[in-house]
Amino acid sequence: MTAQPPAPGAAVGATPLDCVLGLLRAIEAGGGAAEIGPFLAEGYVLTEAPHLLAPAGARRTRAEALAGAEASGQVVSGQRFDVRRTTCEAGRVVLEAEWTATLLMDLRHWDAGEVIRARLAAVFEVRDGRIVSQDSYDCYYTPA
Repeated sequence: MTAQPPAPGAAVGATPLDCVLGLLRAIEAGGGAAEIGPFLAEGYVLTEAPHLLAPAGARRTRAEALAGAEASGQVVSGQRFDVRRTTCEAGRVVLEAEWTATLLMDLRHWDAGEVIRARLAAVFEVRDGRIVSQDSYDCYYTPA
């Protein structure tokens, strides 16, 4: 198996945590597929546990995740991740964060213009400077 080069913009020898935080910063900057793609390995898989917006959970390939990143600019703006804690072991990064974004369209529990907020935990596997998998556990706060 041939190792992939580190993600563009990542420092040579960057840690798995650097890779994960780089992905979050690219999302916060409004990055679409072109900006997020370099952080994801070709075989990347995102698995979401059931949550308010996906009651059955979801599993997305790299292509589906990139398409979602590209479309996210039509749904939200101003995404922010307030990272609370991280734990790293070898190529595994566990991250807890508060996520916020402003909605650009109405969703089931929120109206356009409202700030949507979630508490999240995610487990990332990183190999050769790229994220190969992400298991996300998102808990969305609903308006009072």
